[in-house]
Amino acid sequence: MADTKPTKALSKLKTSSTQRRLSLAKASMTVGGRWASNAAGGLFKSKEDKQERNDKFILEQAEYLVKEIGELKGSLVKIGQMAALYGDHFFPPEVSEALHQLDNQTNPIDFSELWPFIKSELGPAYKDFEVDETPIGTASLAQVHKARIKSTGEEVVLKVQYPGVAEAVDSDLAVFRSLLKMTNLLPQTKAFDEWFNELANMMHQEVNYLTEADSTRRFADYVEGDPRYAVPKIYTRYSSEKLMVMSYEPGVSIKAPSVKALSQDRRDRLGEGLLEIMFQELFVWGEMQTDPNFGNYLIRISETDDQPDQIVMLDFGAIRAFDDDLLKVAQNLIMAGYARDHDQMIAAMSDLPFFDDMPDEVKTNMAGLFLTATEPFAKLSAYPELDGDMVEEGSRYRWSASKLHSRLSDSSRAAVVSKYFSVPPKEVMFISRKFIGVYTFETVLDARTMAYEWLKDHER
Repeated sequence: MADTKPTKALSKLKTSSTQRRLSLAKASMTVGGRWASNAAGGLFKSKEDKQERNDKFILEQAEYLVKEIGELKGSLVKIGQMAALYGDHFFPPEVSEALHQLDNQTNPIDFSELWPFIKSELGPAYKDFEVDETPIGTASLAQVHKARIKSTGEEVVLKVQYPGVAEAVDSDLAVFRSLLKMTNLLPQTKAFDEWFNELANMMHQEVNYLTEADSTRRFADYVEGDPRYAVPKIYTRYSSEKLMVMSYEPGVSIKAPSVKALSQDRRDRLGEGLLEIMFQELFVWGEMQTDPNFGNYLIRISETDDQPDQIVMLDFGAIRAFDDDLLKVAQNLIMAGYARDHDQMIAAMSDLPFFDDMPDEVKTNMAGLFLTATEPFAKLSAYPELDGDMVEEGSRYRWSASKLHSRLSDSSRAAVVSKYFSVPPKEVMFISRKFIGVYTFETVLDARTMAYEWLKDHER
């Protein structure tokens, strides 16, 4: 859930199917007219001038569509955000850049618009609460308001889904897909169909707060007794499919100056705690929180030396369960990275469903990419292979100094962007999303970790 910024509240949501389709039909017509105008205007230009004109035009068009989608909020923004996450694989750079602007589409909805909906969902129990009208968090599907239970004084939060969002998911998916087809921004392939179906399933899951409440309870059980983690308590009697009441869990953003000011040792412990959650999800629990953005985690800084700083996990709407076969593939890929073994990585990749159709050159490039992606997990004896700047005193991986993000971005263009991998297969989409998010956290923390300490128990 994104942090609220001082932005103007929206007084009304366009939630009906007719309203949303009319808005997008207008956008589509505008896009079509601009395409025709751009084509006519470039008839007598040089090849270089045409390319520059087209690049600028595509960016302007993408920004216009993003603006229209952002005003509609709801699942369309969420769909666009998820597409942006993988845009480097299949969108023109200008379109991917524009879609990333949706990450900042966090204008709150005016409380007067939400209060009747809150009362309807809570029924007579709405009288139990004193609700702060200013949201403490906003996102594409919902916003969060702090409240107090009058009878007990307990501080809670109300996660309120925007009215009409759940009902609009299917139509929004259809409209978004039509826009992609109309603009020829994505190849209409089997891989795309599978990706889009997975996206649809996740969207329906995210708008059902009873499902999210169950996931929150499970993850609370997973980490129970471990002082490094905190998960909100669900107030079942007040929660419904579209409104969830949870305990208020204070903390600061991972990007906060107070976190940056922590000692290296404390930031290392936080970094290793984030990695351990990811390993537990893949090696033990069999399900994963696949939306690791900054708004879904907080850091609770300890005031005493005898208690660790806590990682507060807030949002469990994007939980993805994996079957045993896919879990084994993911585990084998990680352990091949642990061993720093190219042949072992090729063997692990051979169980991926899209692997057999790839030529040897692409397989080799992908194996190299995966070895780079998993180098923070290399066992201690393999560390001498890594550049000295990546490793502190031969034992701790230095996330910021390694520049892993930029190196992965460069190598992915050669290894992944090809006709064999033009759309991320659904089998790896959500896992890769998790890794990207965790790697970002580690880099921001400037953490130095020893992931091999956890993985060595799984070495064969």
